[in-house]
This record gives sequence, structure tokens and C-alpha cells, in this order.
Amino acid sequence: MNEVKSIAESEKEIIEDFSLFDSWDEKYEYIIELGKKLPLLNPVYRTDDHIVKGCQSTVWLGSSFRDGKVFYEADSDAIIVKGLISLLIRILSGHRPDEIIQAQLECIKVIGMASHLAQTRANGLLAMVKQMKNDALAYQLQNQLNQAE
Repeated sequence: MNEVKSIAESEKEIIEDFSLFDSWDEKYEYIIELGKKLPLLNPVYRTDDHIVKGCQSTVWLGSSFRDGKVFYEADSDAIIVKGLISLLIRILSGHRPDEIIQAQLECIKVIGMASHLAQTRANGLLAMVKQMKNDALAYQLQNQLNQAE
């Protein structure tokens, strides 16, 4: 079974991937390709309860907790947003809740994503990160309660 890369390793890999492109058009094409490769979302998550609040586009985000780790899956009706959530899943999925909560996600700044997205998309990106961290926090608290029993 493949070993999950650390959050820092995944971020470094993404920074290296984006450094290969000379223009933002190429970077957007890459993001679109990532979105196209995102696995199909489990239909149980395609409900209003799983829509990320604060995104202009519709983003469904599902998460599960197994073996002390959080796993995410998602979909969006906007192809760029689908690529962005794919990047976040690549970084955060398969890690312990505390690692996810503490993740600084510096790669977003380093690759220039924060400054090249329209304000509404940047707000949506923050909303996706916030929801992923909130899910991790909920699993962490539930796990602590279960251990206390």
C-alpha cells in the first residue's frame, strides 16, 4: 500500500509542479486537468448538507474518519473549483485531524494562487479550507470523547 506523503511533502510537490509552468494560463490548465482527474463523489455526499458555505460555485465536500485519519472527497459544478478542491484533497486527505487543523497551506501563497484568483474564488478557496479543518476538528473531538468513555 502507498505511504501517504506528509502535508509538507505534498505542498513541496505542488510548488514544484507549479514551477514547471511559465504562465498563469498554463497553471489554470493544470488546475483544470486536476479537476478532471478527481474521483467521482460518493452520491451520499451530493446533498445540501455537504455543500460548502461561502463558495460562489456549488462544492460538495464529504469526509470520513478511519484509523485515526480523515479522508475527503469532493465535487464542484465549476471546473477550476474542482481543480482547487482536488489540490486541497491531495494535501490534507489521509492525515490525522491535528495535522490538518495545524496545516498552514503555505503552498497556496507560494504558487501565487491567492493573488491570481478572483476575489470570489479566493473566498471560496478559504471556505473549502475552513470546512475541511472544521471536519477534522469534529473528528478530533469525537475521537477524544470516544476515548474518554
